[in-house]
Amino acid sequence: MLLGTHCPHCPSVLSGLTKLLKAGKIGTLKVINIEQRPELAREIGVRTVPWVRLGPFELDGLHSEKELEKWAENANSEAGMAAWLEELLSSGNIGKAIKLVQSTPNTINALLVLFADPEIQLNTRIGISAIMEELQDSPLLQGIVDKLGVLTGHEDARIRGDACHYLALSGAQQAIRFIKPLLQDQDPDTKELAQESLQILEGQQNK
Repeated sequence: MLLGTHCPHCPSVLSGLTKLLKAGKIGTLKVINIEQRPELAREIGVRTVPWVRLGPFELDGLHSEKELEKWAENANSEAGMAAWLEELLSSGNIGKAIKLVQSTPNTINALLVLFADPEIQLNTRIGISAIMEELQDSPLLQGIVDKLGVLTGHEDARIRGDACHYLALSGAQQAIRFIKPLLQDQDPDTKELAQESLQILEGQQNK
């Protein structure tokens, strides 16, 4: 945890973390006063306090003990990572989410869990699209072609269409076999995306 001497919310967050430590919900608590160690804040890129890192999660500002406990419990789970990505994307922190996926490759699986949920908010879905576009032609995106292929059979037309688009972004020729059946999709937008995606991949094949 990073805190400041004059920070009004830091005592509350520190108290919550201390209780989690005593309860065995976290194993270690390291607290740094950035007024004494400003170089650490600059190194991490932290501009405001309180700031807490719980596993892969970086929490800014005031958080209750229950919120801190929730993130601590989910620090090592795929569902927890999906929830964290949703938190980042729904609040507009797309750049932070992209860096997380790129630096922690297994996070891509949590992103797929989020993507496959038809109930997620529109801005979260837009954020997922931004991440996928950032990963265009990357080994990371190519490594989930089969999983995206499964999602081309999703009952939600938006998910089928987006999965088709992401398969085209992968640049992987094996994605063609998942896209072709969507040429007969009942949803016209999905069918159009399938046609466009197929043209992209077949165009790459003929180069």
